[in-house]
Order: sequence, then C-alpha cells, then structure tokens
Amino acid sequence: MRKLALTLATAAAAVVALVPTATAAPSAQGADAVRGARCIAAGVGFLVENNLLTAAARQQIDYDTIDSDSGGSEGLINTDLPARSYLPLGAVIRLHFTNPELFDWCS
Repeated sequence: MRKLALTLATAAAAVVALVPTATAAPSAQGADAVRGARCIAAGVGFLVENNLLTAAARQQIDYDTIDSDSGGSEGLINTDLPARSYLPLGAVIRLHFTNPELFDWCS
C-alpha cells in the first residue's frame, strides 16, 4: 500500500512540476492544469489519510456512500451518483483533474 501511495503521490507531484513547462497553452489553461494536479494530490492524500487507498485501487469503494444525494455540496463528492458506484481509481483520478469542483478537498 505504501508503494502504491508513493507512486500516486509522485505522479501527482510530477504533473504539478511539469504542467507549466510542458504546455504552450495560455496561462489560464496552465493554471487549470496545476489546479487539477493539486486536486489529484489532495484526493490521494484523502485516501491515504483514511486508509482507503488499497480499497480504491481494488475498486472496492462505493462512491455513492460519500456523494451528495441532491447533487449539491453536502457530500464529499458534489454530485449524485447511482447506487453501487464502484469506480476504477484511474477514472476517479481523471475526474479530479477534469472536474475538481466535484470534490470538497479541491475547493
């Protein structure tokens, strides 16, 4: 588990470090990329702090249990997911990058 956490944390840090230099995009897009990378790091940190990283990697977390049933901001995930939402960790990580507004720890 520590190896997986270290790998994910290193990947998130690498994205943060490389995004400003790896793109020729306008600064607004660069800022969005850095925000997404920081959001990924915060999400991985949440999983590590709550001993959920292994379960997330094994697709054993029902994300519906921590979402907002109204689609508002009262859950840890600010959308209403269907019951039995066992999502691949890679998909959840991509959502941290593309839609950071969905996660409380990314605000």
